[in-house]
Parts: sequence; C-alpha cells; structure tokens
Amino acid sequence: MGVLILSPNSFPYFKRSVKKKMNRILQAADFAAKKHRRQKSDKAEGSPYINHPIEVAFHLSTVGGVEDENILIAALLHDTIEDTQTTRDEIVAVFGEAVAALVIECSDDMSLHKPERKRLQVVSAPKKSYGAKMIKIADKTCNLRAILSASPEDWPHERQYDYFVWAEKVVAGLLGQGTKQGARLCREASIERRLEQTEQKRPLNCSCEFRVS
Repeated sequence: MGVLILSPNSFPYFKRSVKKKMNRILQAADFAAKKHRRQKSDKAEGSPYINHPIEVAFHLSTVGGVEDENILIAALLHDTIEDTQTTRDEIVAVFGEAVAALVIECSDDMSLHKPERKRLQVVSAPKKSYGAKMIKIADKTCNLRAILSASPEDWPHERQYDYFVWAEKVVAGLLGQGTKQGARLCREASIERRLEQTEQKRPLNCSCEFRVS
C-alpha cells in the first residue's frame, strides 16, 4: 500500500480548497435565504421557511455523512425553483450546471395538479441520481419530523396519516433494492409503526433518521 506524504507546501492549497468549499455553501445559504425571505413554513409556529432547507443540508452532512459540495448546496437550494421565482439559468450562473441539475431533479412541475405531482414523485423516485435521492430522503425525513413535532394547524389527523403513507412509497423508491451506496432509513424508520399510531389516533412519538450505507 502506498503512503501519501504531504509537504508543508501542500497545506496552503488544502486550506484554500476548504475555504472555497465553505464559501460556496455559505453563498448558497445566503442565496436561499433571500429567495425564501417572504415565506413561512407550514409548521404550527410558522417559522421562517429557510429553516427547512438548512435543516435538510445539515441532516445530510451530520446524519447522512454527505460531504459532496454540490449535493449540500443543492440541498440548500432544493425548493427555490419550485417555490420561488428562481430559474434554472440563475442557479447555473451562480453555482454551476451540476447543482442546477440536482435542484431540477428535486423540483415538482408546479403546472400539474397536486395529485399528479405526488404520483410522479413515487414513479420517478427510483430513477433519480444518487445526489437527488440523498436530498429527497433527507427532505422527507425532515418533513416527517416536522409533522411529528409541530404539525400544521390545518392538518387533521387523516391528512397526516395520508402524508406518511405517501412518503413511505416515495422513500421506498428512493432506497431501491440492495444498492451499496443507497440511502437507508434507520431501524426506527419502519414507517408502518408510525402509521399504526396515527391510524389509532394515539400521540405520535418517534424519530426519523437518515443514513448512508
């Protein structure tokens, strides 16, 4: 096995590389914050919407172990095209083609009716790229946790249950069958257990986790 030897002259390059990566991620957070500045989340407390994409990116990094710069940036931007006036060309100009492609993969076609958009999320899930699957799984995980912790006031029990049923179908497609690098929900992600609690109208008490194997 070869040994990697770094000379003292190598460290300035690595320092610049890390700083560049950090700056791009912070730039994406700033970009997303400005785009979502007038939006509030659906959660009961009506927190700023930007909290959600930040949570998704943070979840990918800390729980999923994702270090890919473009995936983390796309996670911060994943709702900008779908929920704001942001265009694909705008993202390409600032963050590049690879990030824009991921954001497009994570965006619904808002010209379609909601039932059709939800159906397409299930159908297209297995066909997503690795990066898009990571973002979508983290997105669903964070959405489920939000419902458990502070569900929107206008979401009756039945609607919450329906969301869990639909999310399970989407995540099943994203996880695939036996993929080496596929995402997996932790043992607790037996969504069936949570569905049973919801169906029986007992208080929901569980956690959602997301990991990469």
